[in-house]
Amino acid sequence: MVFTKLMYVWRWFATAFSFFIFGVGGVLIPLVVVPTLYLLSGDQLLREQRGQKFIHHSFGLFIGMMRFLGVLSYKVSDVERLKNAKLILANHPSLLDVVFLISLVPNANCVVKAGLIRNPFMRGPIKAAGYIINDGDADDVIVAAADAFDKGHALIIFPEGTRTTPSQLIQLKRGAANVSIRTGVDITPVLITCVPTTLTKNDRWYEIPDKAMDFQIKIKENIAVKPYLDDLNYSKGARALTQDLTKYFNNKVGLNE
Repeated sequence: MVFTKLMYVWRWFATAFSFFIFGVGGVLIPLVVVPTLYLLSGDQLLREQRGQKFIHHSFGLFIGMMRFLGVLSYKVSDVERLKNAKLILANHPSLLDVVFLISLVPNANCVVKAGLIRNPFMRGPIKAAGYIINDGDADDVIVAAADAFDKGHALIIFPEGTRTTPSQLIQLKRGAANVSIRTGVDITPVLITCVPTTLTKNDRWYEIPDKAMDFQIKIKENIAVKPYLDDLNYSKGARALTQDLTKYFNNKVGLNE
């Protein structure tokens, strides 16, 4: 009993330390990393590639630190499927999902909410890596996504648009399907589970669970977009793909409609 309480206290302070380090990194990146990237030789594409690799390695170190401190454990299955992935769609049970995925994908680009650019801890990574800003204009996002694919980026999208509410059905928005349909890019689905549930959109960072978080990240076989392009009706295809993806994710995580 005493040991359990001591471990809880340790994980609370370790979690606080981890978020402190993340915040410090978020502040230092725009002050140090971004100016350095602009001072190095190369064009905008090369700067973005360097920025993506820096964030990739930084997030990998951050996850490794959290595991070392006993805050979490994790297992990744079939990671080789990410090697040639272009459009990566994942469910979103936890705040750390994007950190995990970027740590696994060295050329990761992301679609992020416009509001995050005002967050002092997120502005640096977003600017350094050239992530796509979603300001509500779907056409602009699709154009930016097509440009990212042309550059050789792998695009990470959480099609729910926000973190999943625990034990509730996953509801996907149509934006991710529109990107796939309009660019003709196949989907690499990723299933993420976190036990016990924590860092959901209703949780504060300090509301830690009774035991360490355990993440299971499974990279699944590609979903071909071609069957949804047969009649060249983009709206109809995106609607059908969204419905099928919703069923797919709910079935895979054990939430059957």
